Amino acid sequence: MSSSQTKTIQVETQGRGLYDIGERVNEQLDDDCRLCHLFILHTSASLLITENADPQVHRDLETWFSTAVPDGDPMFEHTAEGPDDMPAHVRSALTQTDLLIPCSAGRLALGTWQGIYVWEHRHRAHTRRVLITQIV
Repeated sequence: MSSSQTKTIQVETQGRGLYDIGERVNEQLDDDCRLCHLFILHTSASLLITENADPQVHRDLETWFSTAVPDGDPMFEHTAEGPDDMPAHVRSALTQTDLLIPCSAGRLALGTWQGIYVWEHRHRAHTRRVLITQIV
């Protein structure tokens, strides 16, 4: 019989960028965790599994998104919180708000070069909440 338990972590961002949360998630997992579901409670930030060794990957991702979804594009009507408001929502819609990751021995079973990140899409600092549901 399986059961689940949900916890919440807060991630303090300093503006647009990728914030590694892998170890913080691992600290919340029990030794018998088999599957971990992560869900971010926001529409202008997302979750991402990506390269954790070379920071050029993070810069290249940001460069691509800055070209694909530029801040201040006049096609966007929703600018209530500034020129990065609607682009942040588009970025979030194009990425992921949840992840499902297997666990082994109470840790996320990630590949050698994989890390889990909150991707802040806004320029100013925010407090982001991530729900962690572990299935045992």
